[in-house]
Formats: sequence, structure tokens, C-alpha cells
Amino acid sequence: MTSAPVATAPAGPEQRDPAWHGRIGALALAMVLAWPMLQWAEFQPWRLLQGDSLAAGARFAAEFWPPATGGDFLAMVVRETWRTVAMATAGLVLALVLAVPASLLLTRALSVSSVSGSMARLPALARMVLRGALAVLRSVPELVWALVFVRVVGLGPTAGVLAIALTFGGMLGKVYAEILESTEPAPTRSLLQHGSGRLQAFAYGLLPAAAPELVSYTVYRWECAIRSSVVLGFVGAGGLGQQIDSSMKMFAGGEVATLLLVFVALVALADRASALLRRWLD
Repeated sequence: MTSAPVATAPAGPEQRDPAWHGRIGALALAMVLAWPMLQWAEFQPWRLLQGDSLAAGARFAAEFWPPATGGDFLAMVVRETWRTVAMATAGLVLALVLAVPASLLLTRALSVSSVSGSMARLPALARMVLRGALAVLRSVPELVWALVFVRVVGLGPTAGVLAIALTFGGMLGKVYAEILESTEPAPTRSLLQHGSGRLQAFAYGLLPAAAPELVSYTVYRWECAIRSSVVLGFVGAGGLGQQIDSSMKMFAGGEVATLLLVFVALVALADRASALLRRWLD
């Protein structure tokens, strides 16, 4: 006994994606805007496939093999790797010292004057000035800050720590304030109306709901700080970056290969640690 075939309804206009016109239009607009940007940036990837470029790339890659494995060199790599992690961690800690108070001051839900209505003029002006100061800090790249501090305090990790602290402090302060602002403010305002202090209102009103997102973003910024600390080494801030710069100037391709492999492993470990921490928080 055979079953009758099930009839399928023909695809009609009502079964199509109703927003496909808008998506195609947005894609076309993006392509129209991207083309002049690529032209102004002089983006010419086809030059990589030219004979001279391929030959130069092959010679440069051949210098990386074999990686350097000398005992003294590996001991130096371990020391500079630890220095890189220490630079990133210390810079982030100083950034938190700057960002946490700033974000609490910028959060409207923690303003006593705004509980009963609109915020008073003086607190509103103070928040505007503080928001502008954070914008200035994060608008200057950490590489530029490092160049400034190398002139002031000399070569070494101190310049890198201060550079990371200022730039990341501006970033963390802004994002922390946005995370806290997006949290439901009713419990916090209720605590303030019943006589609680700002820190109590923050600890029991905003923090429980915002903690996972705050920690997740902080760990992500720690990963970014590790990558930045390597880049800062090229301007004399110490760590793996400074050793990579020195080895490249000496045309020691094997040493550069070892340093790059260690850096890739370091970033992978940081990514794994952040994933485990996020899973633990969830």
C-alpha cells in the first residue's frame, strides 16, 4: 500500500523575505561608499602577486627557518614574555583605578539630584567635563602616549604601563558607564530614595545585573592590553615587542620566528583564560 504524495504549495511572493529589497539596497550602498574609500587609501592588493613582491616575500619567509632555540635566548624570551604580561596587567589595573570612579560619576542612575527629576546643572556640567576628559584619553592611541612617556621617563616598561593606563582608562570608563546606564535603574533609584548611599545603591542595585558584562569586557580589554604591550615595545617600552624590533634590525629571522610563535601562544592562552572565566560567570 503506497501513501499518496503530499502536495506542496508553490512558493509565492508571500513566502519570500520581505526585507530583501532593503538588504540589497544596503549592500549596494556599502559597496558604493567602500569603493572611493579603497581608492583614497591606495589599496592595491594585486601588487602582492607581482614577481618582485613574491620573490621578496619568499626570501623574507625563508629567513624565519629554523626558529632560534638557544638556551640563553629562550631564557630571555621567557623573561620578556613575563614582562609583557606584567606590563599589560599593571596598565589595566591603573586603567581600572581611573575608569571605575569615572564610570560611577557618569552613571545617571547614581545621581542623587536626578532621583526627584532632572539632574541639577552643576552635576550635569561636571559629568560633561568628565566625559570629555575620557574622550581625550581614549582618542590618543597608546602608541602616541608611549612615545611621550619614553621621552619623560626613559626607555622601559614604565612608559608602556602609563600608556596603557591612560588609553584603556578612557575606553573602560566610557563603556562601563554605558553598561551601567543600560541596566534597569529602578532598584538603584529606590535605594537612593530610601536613604542609601551611592556605593550601596551601586553594589545592590546596578552591580548584580551588570557584573557579567563588566567582567567580560574587562577580560577582553586585558587581551587587548597584552597585544598593545607588544606593539609598544617597538617604541622602547620593553617586552617582546622591543626584542622583535631588535631581532628584525639585526636580520635574525630565526629569533623573530621564535618570538612571534611565543606571542601567538601568549595571545591564545589569554583568549582561553578569558573564555574559561566567561563560562564560569555564566
